[in-house]
Amino acid sequence: MSEGQGAADGSDERYRPGYELVAERILGHIGESGLKPGDRLPTEKGLAALLGVTHNVTREALKVLAAMGRVNVRKGAGIFVASPVNTSAGELLADFRPTDMEHVLMLLDYRALVETETTRLAATAATPKEVRLIRETAARSLEAARVSPESFAEADALFHDAVGAASHNVFLHATVSNIRRYSHQTSTFLFHGEAAGPLETAGEQHQAIAKAIGNGDPEGAMDLMSIHLETTKQQLESRIHNRLFSGDPATAARSSR
Repeated sequence: MSEGQGAADGSDERYRPGYELVAERILGHIGESGLKPGDRLPTEKGLAALLGVTHNVTREALKVLAAMGRVNVRKGAGIFVASPVNTSAGELLADFRPTDMEHVLMLLDYRALVETETTRLAATAATPKEVRLIRETAARSLEAARVSPESFAEADALFHDAVGAASHNVFLHATVSNIRRYSHQTSTFLFHGEAAGPLETAGEQHQAIAKAIGNGDPEGAMDLMSIHLETTKQQLESRIHNRLFSGDPATAARSSR
């Protein structure tokens, strides 16, 4: 495990370096604090204390964010939120705000476009071994839904990754993985890793999708994935609405920490 990783993220993402997880948490701090380009961040020491990680992993995270153009580190002056240097696609994605509802909904719409097509291709191209893995991960997700949100999140990632791999399109597969990383940021920042809705529903939908892929039914698989992602979107909107307008005590308490 990389230095600082355990403290940086409560998920079981052992394959990810600690500095990357800390970089995500710094972006979360920027979003949650409403910081704008040009605003000053805490010092390196202050960020390390705020996040409960070492100075070394914080320094590496800041190097990554500086290379991404998300922060400016000015020697003798401090650390500042950076301004985008242009409006290229990379810069626009770098400006993703996981706590901004407009950005979250755009991400979900994009996810629906990508994953429905990925699922359609998987139903036409998946090998028997890949179908078996998709079925296994779907079943695992339903079992994990009865254990904890953390267990489900891990199984959910494995299921969607298996579908992405079975599409036999490396660009779609990579895009699915990238989208999930942004989705993870939203889940972490808004709900601290908790689910936006009933997990068993998602697990059951995974199994239905897996069955359609195994049956070689591209249209059916695509429709089921569309329903699954629309359900996820509705659950997320409802959870955020309750948080903002109904005074969800549990969420409000976590958000104030």
